[in-house]
Amino acid sequence: MKHTGFKMILKKGFEAEYKKRHDEIWPELSKAIADAGIVNYTIFLDEETNALYAYHEIKGNSAANDLGKLDIVKKWWAYMADIMETNPDNSPVSIPLKEVFHMD
Repeated sequence: MKHTGFKMILKKGFEAEYKKRHDEIWPELSKAIADAGIVNYTIFLDEETNALYAYHEIKGNSAANDLGKLDIVKKWWAYMADIMETNPDNSPVSIPLKEVFHMD
């Protein structure tokens, strides 16, 4: 199992809206993520900096790298673009985090 962490930035004042949108995540998006082999997906918010820290595990030979090619993912990015820092294609600015410790 591969562990992956990354950081994103939420725009100030959108903390509640970000949580609401994720509480109501689209079933087809959840399915696409699971189908890509991603499990234990968690996002944490640092309320002092508005940084979002995401963690997930990837099972087996994952298709996780191809998620950004799916229409449902592109639709989600567009839906979230007004409340996050994004790239020109609406994907969230995502900064990989280096794993320095893991314990099972």
